[in-house]
Amino acid sequence: MKDLTKEPILKTLLKLSIPIIIANLLQTAYQLTDFFWIGRYGTHGVAAIALCFPIIFFFISFGMGLSVAGSILVSQYKGNKNHEALNRVVGQSLMLIIFISLVLSFVGYVLSNWIISLMGVEAVVASSAVSYLKISFIGNVFVFGFMTVQGLLRGIGEVKIPMFIVLGTVLLNLIVDPLFIMGHGFIPAYGVAGAAITTIITQSIAFVAALIVMSGGKYDIHLKLNHMKPNKKLIKKLAMLGLPSSMEMSARSFGMIIMTYIVASFGTVITAAYGVGHQLFSIVLLPALGLSMATTTLVGQDMGARKIKKAQEVSNKALLIAFVTLSIMGVLAFIFAESLVRMFIPTDIEVIKEGALLIKMMAFSFGFLGAQQVFNGVFRGAGETKIPMIFTMISLWVIQIPFAYFGSMYFGVNAIWISIPLANILVAIAASFWFVKGKWKEKKIVHETDAYE
Repeated sequence: MKDLTKEPILKTLLKLSIPIIIANLLQTAYQLTDFFWIGRYGTHGVAAIALCFPIIFFFISFGMGLSVAGSILVSQYKGNKNHEALNRVVGQSLMLIIFISLVLSFVGYVLSNWIISLMGVEAVVASSAVSYLKISFIGNVFVFGFMTVQGLLRGIGEVKIPMFIVLGTVLLNLIVDPLFIMGHGFIPAYGVAGAAITTIITQSIAFVAALIVMSGGKYDIHLKLNHMKPNKKLIKKLAMLGLPSSMEMSARSFGMIIMTYIVASFGTVITAAYGVGHQLFSIVLLPALGLSMATTTLVGQDMGARKIKKAQEVSNKALLIAFVTLSIMGVLAFIFAESLVRMFIPTDIEVIKEGALLIKMMAFSFGFLGAQQVFNGVFRGAGETKIPMIFTMISLWVIQIPFAYFGSMYFGVNAIWISIPLANILVAIAASFWFVKGKWKEKKIVHETDAYE
């Protein structure tokens, strides 16, 4: 495999980020397939799935931190060519994620009924949601496992294989989803639970396939059983890097729940407009996330090789690409705001009006959003995972949510709409100051002599 620290920056950034963006788009297609088939089973099914997604994401966010930590350490050990330490990181990451996923799955399974009862939904929706949730928790070890192996492969610089595996899961989901949801032949109709069963099937295949590819020897990974034997020093290092990322993800997911609660107090029209705006926001975020992850890998490998100047150059180019690309997307979103809302809700004039207003307000901050994500990628690559966590906390809990909540009391829904771009712009500016200060370039989390015996 090529040494990415010696490759042209622009070419390598695109080579890494494009497959990640495609994989994220495919993951969205996977979720839409679930909604499509469950929608044919009944409206209560769609409501049940919508209810479960933020709950499942909240639990998964605790595992995401380990995926990020493993990716950072693998990229840096790949950069300084410490293959033994790299193998131990892979082994410890797999051991920990299996343990964490089993514990979280047990807790989630036991609490499923109680969690759904707190939502106060109709009995038919609650019943479907509990079934979906319990089955999802049973198979979460595969979801966590594939997510972690994806992160490890990304840290090495391999992004095409995970993309093709995700494509395979999407195609398999298209075939298997209707069989388990609607029933066919000897397979009974499981309804909403069928979507969860399909996820277990596809994610277990994805996890095993990714594990086989990663352990094939092509990437300097030669796993041995002793690599998975608990190592206090390495577990501590993974925890120090991973816990801030887990807290960042869980704070983000919980913050989105609170924002939805604030929006919902203004009625169905505003909630629908926010839903459409949030969908567009998620799509716009995909290229920024792709660039952010690519930047984490390249900065990580450069920092591991102590090529600090190269890490700075990678960061500068990634920031420029992100800001320009998302600014162009912002201009297009502003111009075609109403048309974008009509794609989701073609006839409701009030929703179209409010949704278009929200999109136009958000559009001004798209470039800053892109820069913010890349800044986070730079800091993570350097091993500064606390910094993105702090900026996420500030963005949501210091700026966006308080401004939306208190501002809406005096200025109505417009305060909620303004809170989103306001948070994006202010946090991007704050992150730029930290970036220019350069403390991240002084961070050293790995050494050529690390052995973890």
